[in-house]
Order: sequence, then C-alpha cells, then structure tokens
Amino acid sequence: MTAATTSPIRVSAPVRAALDEGRPVVALESTIFTHGLPRPRNLEVALEGEEIARSHGAVPATIGVFRGEPVVGLSKAEIEELSGSEGLLKASVRELAYARVHDLSAGTTIAATSFLASRVGIDVFATGGLGGVHHGAATTFDESADLVALSRTSFILVSSGAKAILDIRATLERFETLSVPVVGYRTTAYPGFYVADSGFTLNQRVDTPEQAAQMLRTQRALGVPAGINLANPVPVDEQLNAEDFDEILQRAWAQADSDGVTGQAITPYLLDYLRVATGDRSLDANVALYRNNIALASHVARALTDGGE
Repeated sequence: MTAATTSPIRVSAPVRAALDEGRPVVALESTIFTHGLPRPRNLEVALEGEEIARSHGAVPATIGVFRGEPVVGLSKAEIEELSGSEGLLKASVRELAYARVHDLSAGTTIAATSFLASRVGIDVFATGGLGGVHHGAATTFDESADLVALSRTSFILVSSGAKAILDIRATLERFETLSVPVVGYRTTAYPGFYVADSGFTLNQRVDTPEQAAQMLRTQRALGVPAGINLANPVPVDEQLNAEDFDEILQRAWAQADSDGVTGQAITPYLLDYLRVATGDRSLDANVALYRNNIALASHVARALTDGGE
C-alpha cells in the first residue's frame, strides 16, 4: 500500500481561516491576468477583482500555479509576478503535475481552477467567459476541458456565457449531454459574453442568490455530481453592439484561418484581434462582466454560508 502524501496544494492563511470558520469564499482564476488581458490592465483587474469580492462580503481566493506549486489564495506579490511574466504555461488539470515537476508558474484555466477550488472546499467560482465547443469540432474534436470539469465538480460557476468565439449551440448541447444545468440569472436568454443575449434561450432561471444556493444544496442532496453554470449577462449599458460584433468576429476567424492559427493558440489570437478591431471596447466589456460576476458570486457564496441577505 502506498503511503499517504501531503497535498501539494498550498492554501493561503486568509482563505484557510475563512473556510475553517464557514465564511464565504469566492474562487478567482488566474488565466484572466496571465493570458487574457494586456499589461498593465491585467494586474489592475486582478487586484480589483479581489477588492470587489471583499466589498461584497466574501474572501477572494485567486488560484494559480506559482513556481510549480498549486496555490489557492495567491498573495499580492505572487499575482504581481505572474502578471508581469512572459510565456507562462496555461494549465488545465492535465498540466498541474507537469508544472510541479518542472517548477513552472502557470495561469489556471476554469477546469484547473475549479478542480483546485473543490479540493479545498470552495463552492463558488467567478469567471468571465468559459470554454466550450469550438467551431469545426465535429472533425477536430476541439472541446474545452471546462465542460468536463463542470460535469464532475459540485460547485457554482458564475460566468457570462461561453466565450464568443465558440460554437454556442454545440456548447449548450454538450452541457445538456453532460447533465450540467445552465441557469440564467434573472434572464432566460443565454448570455453571449460581450453581449447580453446570444440568441439562444434557456429553460432554467433563478432570480436570487438564495435560489442558486438552494439548487446546489439540492443537487448535492440528490447525489448529482455536476456543478451549476450560473449565466449572468454583461450589464446592458456596457455590452458591445451585437451586429458590429458579429461582423468583426467573422473577419477574425478569416484572419486566423489565413494565418494558420489552431489549437490552444486560437483563443488568445481571436480575443486579441477583437480587442484591436473594437478599439478596446471588447476589453472594456470583458472587464465589466468580470466585475459583475464577482459581485454576484460573492452574494451566492454568502447565501451558501447562510450569510446572504
């Protein structure tokens, strides 16, 4: 029999104390500032996100890999180093052990962040947009590990829909296949990341953080292993114009195809194209929806710990 080993996950003192005392904690991913946003805004958003969680009564737990060590609750100095580093690994679950062996720092994806958060007992996770089924997946089989993570992890993920570059219809079909509830927050329109309405309709909706918390409790009581995808649209006054955005997105895909961009490189390529083509308006919308999602996640976390109003 193999001897038990100490967990390689480091949990910060503030996060550990909050979990031990039953106070609300919100997980935050690191790829948004290691791979998703340009400098210096990436660091500003990372630190602001933590402050938003605190202002709404929750303890932030920013998750990443620092010099090979998975960390739940990165320090300010660690966030600063990751935000300023070039060529960091983008770690899903499958890269965590590899990063450990080679002492690599990494931003963690939704899949890896949710895995690490669940391992230490965090029930709520706020992000911007999640991964899903890529266009052409019928032949490339290019689907995000985020989908599988949501089917295996009992938690609530607050997002503003799948990233706009994805095949939204196929992504929603995959969630149905995986028995992952996609629940609109005060809406039955599935959010389109940069826009409040993707054009697809949801058949599940909640209107309060308490209802979202009750759904998770009920799923756990039933023994349902999946998490809940709580879809929170970008504030309408901060969304992009849908028609203009669709046109720009088509140009972005054409340029990516011309440049031969594929695999993991396609997402950052397209998002950067959109940022430049919209004059940073897509970036502003991304930040706005992220702030909004952290605020909602904080209230859901409070509801789960019986601290919500």
